[in-house]
Amino acid sequence: MEAEYSRTDRLLHHAALGSNFIAQASFDLEKALKKPVADVAGLQHVFISGLARAGTTVLMRVFHETGKFRSLTYRDMPFILMPGIWSGISRKFHDSGELKERAHGDNLLVSYDSPEAFDEVFWRVFCGKKFIKPDCLVPHKPDTEMVAQFRQYVGLVLSSSENPGEERYLSKNNNNILRLGTIRTAFPEALIIIPFRSPLQHAYSLMTQHARFNDEQSHDDFTRQYMSWLGHYEFGPGHRPFCFSSASQSRRPSYEPDTLNYWLLEWCETYEYLLVQASHGEIFLSYEFLCENPEQVLASLFSDAGLQEETASISIQLKASRSEIRNEIDPALQDRSDAIHAALLA
Repeated sequence: MEAEYSRTDRLLHHAALGSNFIAQASFDLEKALKKPVADVAGLQHVFISGLARAGTTVLMRVFHETGKFRSLTYRDMPFILMPGIWSGISRKFHDSGELKERAHGDNLLVSYDSPEAFDEVFWRVFCGKKFIKPDCLVPHKPDTEMVAQFRQYVGLVLSSSENPGEERYLSKNNNNILRLGTIRTAFPEALIIIPFRSPLQHAYSLMTQHARFNDEQSHDDFTRQYMSWLGHYEFGPGHRPFCFSSASQSRRPSYEPDTLNYWLLEWCETYEYLLVQASHGEIFLSYEFLCENPEQVLASLFSDAGLQEETASISIQLKASRSEIRNEIDPALQDRSDAIHAALLA
């Protein structure tokens, strides 16, 4: 990534994302000069959250393609917290940009207009010390004032849209599993989708991505910083697992991050926690079922989001990859993951 950014670009990212003071000041400036969309709390926004590698990006894209949602895109970088002002400043420099494969190496192409998981910057800047620990990420419950601030931020993102019809907010943020209650409090009508995959296949995908990012970032300081500025700790040298309780944290040293058991434990801890936390209409979505029945699944999801007429214009081709698992699996861990998977499917 470092080679793709000029020295000026890197300095700008350092200033906008690396300094909480500048980031907070940019948000204050946006609030002072821009007017957010009114009554944003009552709209049916869409939040997609779960472990990485569960199809979250594909889901975000099909919702974004309806033209009904405003999502943060690469054009909003690096001044994520002042989308309206930055849009006005950067418009004269807009470049259509060529499509490039994203860093995950999964054949998904991105451009400046591609939606991405950038709203975690808001939570990192204002609440990072409460949930980003030296060795893990923990659940947190922002106070009433911060919930109101997030509503205002979403309203400002919506008001910055340059495309007619983008009246609702779309977020794909895996770290939102740490604050599902807050999302529901802020937006009671929101549709929250939690994708998951078959545990061994999901764990294997996580493990291979971690190895890929470790290799790519080992000599790239800017990329490591960039990922931490965005609150992306899923993979690579800056990886920090989710720890949902003291018991969860104590189990982490049992396995090393280069083993499948480590990622299978991550899967178990995460979805076991979510089965308890998600009790207000959240939708658990099997990625395998989505791949096998894309039209049926999307029609159902769009209906839940009040987008019945959009299904005819959206088509996707998905294939659930199945890797041959040769790693040694802890039998107790596999039994635990099978039981959780069965509960998710139910």
